[in-house]
Amino acid sequence: MNIRSKFGLRPVINASGTMTGLGASIARPEVIDAVAAILPQFVEIDDLQRRASNVIATACGSEAGYITASASAGITLTIAATMTGDDLGLIERLPATDHMKNEVVVQTGHLVNYGAPLDQAIRLCGARAIAVGAATEAHGYQLASAINERTTAALFVVSHHTQQYGMIPLEEFIAVAHAKGVPVIVDAASEYDLKRFIAAGADVVLYSAHKFLGGPTAGIVAGSKTLVRAAYFQNGGIGRGMKVGKEGIAGAIAALQSWAARDHGAVRALEHGYLTLWRERLNNFPGIRAQLDADPTQNPLDRLKVSVDAVGARITAWDLVDALARTRDGYAPVIARDHEAEQHFFFLDPCNLHAGEEQQVLERLVVELEAAQRAPEPIVTPFAQRDARRIAGRRHWPD
Repeated sequence: MNIRSKFGLRPVINASGTMTGLGASIARPEVIDAVAAILPQFVEIDDLQRRASNVIATACGSEAGYITASASAGITLTIAATMTGDDLGLIERLPATDHMKNEVVVQTGHLVNYGAPLDQAIRLCGARAIAVGAATEAHGYQLASAINERTTAALFVVSHHTQQYGMIPLEEFIAVAHAKGVPVIVDAASEYDLKRFIAAGADVVLYSAHKFLGGPTAGIVAGSKTLVRAAYFQNGGIGRGMKVGKEGIAGAIAALQSWAARDHGAVRALEHGYLTLWRERLNNFPGIRAQLDADPTQNPLDRLKVSVDAVGARITAWDLVDALARTRDGYAPVIARDHEAEQHFFFLDPCNLHAGEEQQVLERLVVELEAAQRAPEPIVTPFAQRDARRIAGRRHWPD
């Protein structure tokens, strides 16, 4: 029996990307095999994590590494490591940070919500975020001025959620922090390049095992041996609730090893074919402009940006996204990437499609756009009303 049918779940098509709320990604066959093989077995977790450290070091160009529950957990535990080192007494004291360095400098434009507020991941270990610069403009001198005797770490976030212009570049951020003797942590949860940030001088880099890597839900911590060890030791303190099981560790190891052997060029070529198919058909509809859009954080991939003129299309971008996500007879729901739908566009991401789903995505788009053209009135819901409806829906969970 299909597992979704067994649990009474809708058979959604993910055209949004590596989103946690959709299950992140399609696990690689090697990952599934590794998880299934280790689940019935007993292992010594410290030894399994040692094996993970070697694999992470090779994959990321770091001295060491370990697997935790998620990249978000990695933020909390790595910041904790900068405050406690490997002092077991201090580790057990957290989140009380009296008489410790406990300030983390981070650019204001990087204080995002990735499903939870970034600053909350910082506060969980007893540290506090010190915002640097304005939302759309930050400079190296502001970072230098924000660092003082209470600063324990500098956090740099690489994400499509962050401000994409006017920020301190990574290399300058690292140089300024290191000149002040402050370690740099890079949150690169959904990044493709596993070696770029360590090579640039970051002390610790955090990745999600369950996004581009196609692993189980887990976080990868890569960096200097001293900080990685101190972060790993947090499992005996605040990290106990963020622990990862043997299946997560084994699956992440398999995902990293698979990543090195993957034919990335062939994957990109397949995805480009999907994007071209969608673009050529959608541009025939009134009010629709579809164009390839490069990933904003320099990942080597494109998405389709679908701009919607509600006058010509007779539907808004957000109403179209919502229509795609509803169940319709004969068609599976399609979840699009709609973080910026208020600006009258959304994205289609091809990286998590099963074979044949690219056609289903196109068919569903055509159905909804044609329905909008036939509708007696334009389909225009005020965006604020749509947002309120979504929030209300969440508040009713689990009903």
